This record gives sequence, C-alpha cells and structure tokens, in this order.
Amino acid sequence: MKMTRCASCIRRLIVVLQAILVSASVTSSEWGEEGFKFGAIGSNVSLSCSRSRDSSVVQWRFNGVPRFPVRFLADHGRLVLFNADLSAVGNYSCHDEAGRLLSSYFLRLGHPPGIPSVICRVSDYENISCFWNSSRETFLPTRYFATYRKHTLTEEEKLRNNNYVTGTCLQEPSRPNMCSVRNSEFWSSYTMNITEENPLGYSFRLLKVLMHSIVKPDPPQDLVVEPVPFAPRRLRASWDYPATWPKSAHFLLKFRLQYRPVAHPSWSVVETANLTDVITDALMGMEHVVQVSTKDFMDAGDWSDWSAEVRATPWSSNEAEPRELGPFTEDLDDVSTSEPEGPDPVVFDRSDPLEKIAVLASLGIFAFVILVVVLVIIILIWIRLRRKGKDGSKKHDFISAIHMKALPKAQLL
Repeated sequence: MKMTRCASCIRRLIVVLQAILVSASVTSSEWGEEGFKFGAIGSNVSLSCSRSRDSSVVQWRFNGVPRFPVRFLADHGRLVLFNADLSAVGNYSCHDEAGRLLSSYFLRLGHPPGIPSVICRVSDYENISCFWNSSRETFLPTRYFATYRKHTLTEEEKLRNNNYVTGTCLQEPSRPNMCSVRNSEFWSSYTMNITEENPLGYSFRLLKVLMHSIVKPDPPQDLVVEPVPFAPRRLRASWDYPATWPKSAHFLLKFRLQYRPVAHPSWSVVETANLTDVITDALMGMEHVVQVSTKDFMDAGDWSDWSAEVRATPWSSNEAEPRELGPFTEDLDDVSTSEPEGPDPVVFDRSDPLEKIAVLASLGIFAFVILVVVLVIIILIWIRLRRKGKDGSKKHDFISAIHMKALPKAQLL
C-alpha cells in the first residue's frame, strides 16, 4: 500500500511539474492591474495560491463556486487547468480551511499575436503613412511598435552613419493602427517594421517601401456639379486638388470622372487633366451621380479613392429663369405665345471644343455629299448628251442612203 501511495504521489508530482513547464500563463503589471493572469487557449494553465503553505489545505473556487469548466488538478496550493478554452475565463480564488480568501486572480485566455498585415502609401510626396491590422483575433490586450530604416542616404547622413538611418514611425493615440514618417525623401527606400505584442509574445512584419511606387493621393475635394443652361443633356463638374497635395508645378495630377443616372447601375468614366469637365451625354430629366478621383500625372502609384457622391439633374425647359422685360420685348412675347408650340430649341455651348469639332465634322460631311451629288449629275448629263449625238449622226446617214436610192440613175450619173 505504501509503495502504491508513493507511486501515486510521484505521478501527481510529475503531472504538476509538467503542467508548470508547459504552462503558458503570464503575469505582468504592464498588461493590466495586478492580479491578472494570461494564458493561451488550448494550453495547460497553472495558478498558485500565493499566501498558502505547501502543507496547508487550500480550496479553489471559480467565480465563487468550487466547480471548474475544464479538467483540473489542485495540489499543494497550485491549480492546473488542462487544455483550457474560453469557458475557463473568469475569476479564480483560493481559500483556507476556514474559508478565508488567500489570493485571487482573473484569468484571460487568448492567442499569441499573428503577423500583422501592413499597407503603406504616400499621399503628398512628403509623408509616408502606414496602416495595419492584426491577422488574427487574440482576445487579449495588444499594442504595436512601429519603426523604420532608411537605406538611401544623403552625403551628410553617410558621413554620420554606416549604411542606414533608423527612426520611429510616429503614432497618434487617436489612431493606434496607423503611423507616419514625416519629411521623407521621395527617391529614398525605407524598410518599415511593425511589431504586434500581447502578453503571450510578439510578431512583426517587415515591409520595404519605395516612395514613388506607393503614391496614392487623397480624393479631390470641393466637387461641384451643376446643369448647363439651355443644354438638357449636359452637366458641368468642377473640383480642386486635395488639401494634402503640394501645390507645385513639379507634382501635377490627372483626374478621372465617373457618372451615371441614379436609376442605372453602370458607370461612364472619362479622364482629364483639367479641374473641370462637361458631361455631354447625360440623360434628359434624370438625376445623375458624379464622383472624381485623381492620380499622379506621370502615372506613379495608384488612383486615389473616389470622392463623395454629388448629385445633379440636367437643365430642363421648366427651369427657365425669369427676365426683366421692356415694353418692346413684352410685345414680342405676346406674339410668340400666340404661335403654336414646337419642340424646345437646343442651344449649343459654343465654348465646348467637342461641340466645335462636331460642327466642323458635320459641315465637312455635308460639303462632301453635295460635291459628290453635283459630280454625279454632271457625269449623267455628259453621258446623255454623248448618246444623243451618236444617235443623231446614225439617223442622218440612214436618211441620206434612202434618198440616194430613190433618185433616177441619170441623176446619179
């Protein structure tokens, strides 16, 4: 019996030692108030009763009840939870024989951090902005550290350093998942290091950044869309550079405009280098949705996100503006109202270069058609006259021959 009891005690001691060795519990004042314990989901978590003696009897409770949601082992003031899952999250307390509280812990379970996903972009040719997200839900408090290494150095930096310059990517408390490198150099290369840390460990992502390849401006601002007077199929859109983009002749932007009727799902897209554009194929009487985006004029990087939607409806005849009329014009209006109503005249916008090209093309085609018709008429007249001439000469020869046969032979001689 004694041998059996000793063997049983040894086995229990080995189990406790193994649980202590593989336990993933972490206690740190840096991650919360004192008394918090952290463990990994699926691991064996060990809790110790700090005020108990090894020989004293200790009673453990989970949320005030001496029952536990997972398999456990309590021995010599230590509690081991085997293969703990989220159901084991809660308050654990140990008590002496009289029921007095000796110590208490709040256990939180989760996962070690995964490698964060990081995206960097340049919105103004001066500052690098990096954004990141955790690649997994850890269920634990998490913090991030962001640094960078600059590889392309100036001559002055080469004299002060070996091969690179390191620095901190600045983070704002209001945006914990974002940092920025201020006053960066456009033709330089950087390596960004974003580290994710929680009570169970840390992981990091290294991302090499070439500034000219990650340019992505902010969307254009102050988009205004308005109808063109007396043009029922036109809308005029205007906008401005993003406020974050440097206003310099060396850093120009190009734009693309997308629009569609509200009731239609498909977009029409046009590109321009100007800060204004006229939509010439809007549908009469229908409200349209218009957006604009921008990109570096030399095609570096990516297009910006689309601006906020702006809606507008083309001009219609019901929106005629009131005019101040004199006596003479009033008489003319009276005369015009007595005439039968016809279709509304379309007044073209003469300042539109596309309209000028269309008018010139129409005139050219019309002149070409007239010229072809005239040439065909002339050719037909010429052919007809030529045929009449040939027929007349043949008839004259035939009549002469008959006349010669009718004459007496003496006259012929």
